[in-house]
Amino acid sequence: MIALRLMTLLLISLFAFSCTSKTQDKQQTAAPSDSITNEAYRNSKMEKIVKTDAEWKKELSDEQYRVLRQKGTERAFTGKYFDLKDDGTYSCAACGSELFSSLQKFDSGCGWPSYTAPLDSSKVEFHKDISFGMVRTEVLCAKCGSHLGHVFDDGPEPTGNRYCINSVSLKFIKK
Repeated sequence: MIALRLMTLLLISLFAFSCTSKTQDKQQTAAPSDSITNEAYRNSKMEKIVKTDAEWKKELSDEQYRVLRQKGTERAFTGKYFDLKDDGTYSCAACGSELFSSLQKFDSGCGWPSYTAPLDSSKVEFHKDISFGMVRTEVLCAKCGSHLGHVFDDGPEPTGNRYCINSVSLKFIKK
């Protein structure tokens, strides 16, 4: 059982590394600087949601809790939204804050829903993530602090960004 878990973790790490390898030769400029983005959040009138772990565990499924609150990652190509092409809005599964539009969604081939930009830069925060021996930029919901995924600088124009977001972190509202 432990060997299976270790093998699964190794495979996830290798796949995550392969998704980030496109950016290895580029300078890490995947997102606006933390000070600019987080300053936009602090200046907004958005009220921050603060709950205990027990409250989050009651409200979220086990998988949502693992990804949103413990910074987990769903397996590639398994999320319900990675291949969804419907028009609508993607909100935070934990608090309902509207985060991404289907208009900015694109097929990046990495196995997770990908977007060129959030609906509003004040709705997300960025933090440096050095887990798994990589340097990445983590994307969090600015309203509730939930882990959404990561952003990379290998996306299409006009932004050049690829917001690689876990399906389980999102709730889709069809237009």
